[in-house]
Formats: sequence, C-alpha cells, structure tokens
Amino acid sequence: MTIIYHIIYAVLYTFSLLPFRVMYLLSDLMYFFVRHVVKYRKKVIEKNLKASFPEKTGAELQQIEREFYHFLCDYLVETVKLLTISEKELRKRMKFIHVEPFVQCLDSGQSAALYLGHQCNWEWITSIPYWLPENVLSTTIYHPLENKIADKLFKTIREKHHAHGMTMQNSLREIIKYKQEQQTIIVGLLADQVPLWQNIHHWINFLHQETPVLTGSERIIKHVGLAVFYGEMRREKRGHYVCDIQQITTNPDKTENFSITDKYFELLEKSIRRQPAFWLWSHNRWKRTRQDFDKYFYVKDGKVIKK
Repeated sequence: MTIIYHIIYAVLYTFSLLPFRVMYLLSDLMYFFVRHVVKYRKKVIEKNLKASFPEKTGAELQQIEREFYHFLCDYLVETVKLLTISEKELRKRMKFIHVEPFVQCLDSGQSAALYLGHQCNWEWITSIPYWLPENVLSTTIYHPLENKIADKLFKTIREKHHAHGMTMQNSLREIIKYKQEQQTIIVGLLADQVPLWQNIHHWINFLHQETPVLTGSERIIKHVGLAVFYGEMRREKRGHYVCDIQQITTNPDKTENFSITDKYFELLEKSIRRQPAFWLWSHNRWKRTRQDFDKYFYVKDGKVIKK
C-alpha cells in the first residue's frame, strides 16, 4: 500500500503544479467524460434535485445539474491544488469574512465548533488557520474512507495547511484532551451526512424531504461547552470562494435538545437555495427513510434497537 500511495501522491503533486488555467481546462474535459460518458451517479442527482426543488421546471433542474457536474470537476482539481498552492494565493482565493466575533470568542479562551456543509469547495476551509490567532489549533472531524489509500491521500491534503484531522470515533476523546491542556481549538463539522440507522435520533424537514440528521456533533458541543458558528460558503467566481462566519450560540448548554442541529440545517438550506449547483447532489442523502426506520427499528430509553 505504501508504494502505491507514494506513486499516486507523486502524480497528484506533479499535477498540482500546473497553473489554474490549465487545471480548469482539464476540468472542462473531465466534465464531458464524467457527465456524458460515465454518467456519474446521474440517477441519484436527478432524484435529489427533483425532490428538493419541486417548484422548478425541468429546464431549470437540468441547468443546475449541468452546473453541478462542472463544479464537481472543479472541486476535484482545486482539492489537488491544495498540495502546492501558496498561502498568499490561497488567502486570495479563499476568504473568510465576519470573523471578528469568532476570533473574539477564541481570544477569550472558549473553543468553538464551526458547522459546515458540502457546499462549494469545503476542502479549502482547511486554510482557516491563516485567518486565526496562532495559538488556536484548527481541527476537522471526518469519517475515514473505506479505501485506505484514498483516506490517507485526503488526510494529507486536508492537513497541508495546518488543519489537524481527527476521526469521529476519536473526536470526543481528543477534544477533551485539548480542553484539559487548555488548548483553544476550533472543530470543523461537516454535519450534512447520512447517519447510520443506529444513530438516527432526530428527523427534520430539509429541502422538502423528511430527513434523518446527525446529532452526535451537538452532543459533543454541549458536553465540552463549545461556542457554535456556521460557515456559509459562497462561490464568487471560478476558483474564488468566501466563507461567511455566522454565530449560532456561545452558550450551547442553555439551548434545547436538537435546536443547534435544527438551526444549522436551516442555515444550510438557505445557502443551498442561494447557489443550488454547488452542493453535493451526488451523495445519496435520502437513502434512509422514516418508513424503513419504523419498519425495522424502534427506540427504547433513547437507544435505536433493531426489531
């Protein structure tokens, strides 16, 4: 595995040295192959778009689909570019705005959670250390990929600009350790993923669909006392993004159960509706339904049990 990893890494590193204009030309070529030849997850994308935007015409949905495939290819080359892009260039292309309340919170010694979605190029969020005080440690919680080589490659890319990755399984233990060491941290949370059946404790209406949501992030936040912010990603133009940091609460222990999760998805839906082509529509987000949940599982003492 080590040899294969180093070969792939060398290829990607060499590719990342190309100028953006060349990389985007290759992205345009990739678009035709991914959309028209491979037809990557086309049925899933069409199903998700149709259910999420019942008010839109067929032509409007096709336009979003075209733009999404273009963005998906851009996302891939932009992510590889993280291997060699300079801090100066990245700060020019990935900007964070309204960071003052966020920084003030961190300066006070309170660690914070930053909720994010798979909107625009979420990988570029790992450049946030360039916008924060040097004593703050930036971390991201992620789910390891099944393919060990791909998982190692993505972890390497995500940590290239000083953001530390930690697995969901170890996240609470690591966060508590940092708190005991009085290390101020931010925790990046990509929380718009599909929970496992046994982790479904809350359902919401999201993009016109009854949706099971991850609530583990909120439990960690309340357990450790993290301030909570949302990072709204917007694409200004090709290869240029803005993350608008919005405060949700600095007192999570005073909020009702699931209210932080509900607020996050409310803000995320607004972000998606503002720029619908830039969310990860190829993800089979609604594969777990309430009907199947009620058929195969029941809840006892707060635990999900298979029938």
